[in-house]
Amino acid sequence: MAAIQIAPDQAALFLDFDGTLVDIAPRPEAVMVPPGLPSLLARLSDRLSGAVGIVSGRPLEQIEALLPVALPMVGDHGATLRLSPSAPVRRRDLPVPPADWPDRAEALVAGFPGAAVERKAHGFVVHYRLAPEAAAIARTVLEHMIGIRDDFVVMPARMAWEVKPRAVSKGSAVVDLMAQPAFASRRPVFIGDDVTDEAGFAAARAAGGLGLRLQDAFGTPAALRAWLERLASER
Repeated sequence: MAAIQIAPDQAALFLDFDGTLVDIAPRPEAVMVPPGLPSLLARLSDRLSGAVGIVSGRPLEQIEALLPVALPMVGDHGATLRLSPSAPVRRRDLPVPPADWPDRAEALVAGFPGAAVERKAHGFVVHYRLAPEAAAIARTVLEHMIGIRDDFVVMPARMAWEVKPRAVSKGSAVVDLMAQPAFASRRPVFIGDDVTDEAGFAAARAAGGLGLRLQDAFGTPAALRAWLERLASER
């Protein structure tokens, strides 16, 4: 991996959570947060004058519970935002999938032990990490389910398929955060590990910054955390 150098006084840092700050878990609820991560993020935010944001596909309330630190945070791929630590939660006006969609997904995964459906406010995820044989049929069923509707999309993720509103992405989250005073006029750097982060990479690059894939730039979440520690300590 190449050495990554950024100027703390000029950069705005956007960090994915699962697979980036922490290792991927077999199921979302089994994720393990290193004990020192919240304090590291707090010091990093102080070093970058508040220009550090968490941008995740998880619901915002989960991220805030897992990372009890005062940072701007975005959940559900940009659907739910806390644009500054003291700001109220902002929820975008987005379509909700028909109630039978996640029910049909549940019926599908019942035939694949280990597969699971994660329900969200504006969509749902079919996880097949523990049942990889479900991958192809799950995608076919979900795409057929959506049919001609253009307001939802089936998005690939790491060992999962997510049905979500087309109108939001981690790219829209970067745009929203870059409009905030702590981030404005800085060079955005988005770090993620998944296909779901590609929109964030693109938005950061379009604004003159960097989109860094964890596996290429750092290798592992532990290596990224070590780099963040050095960055937080740099003077």
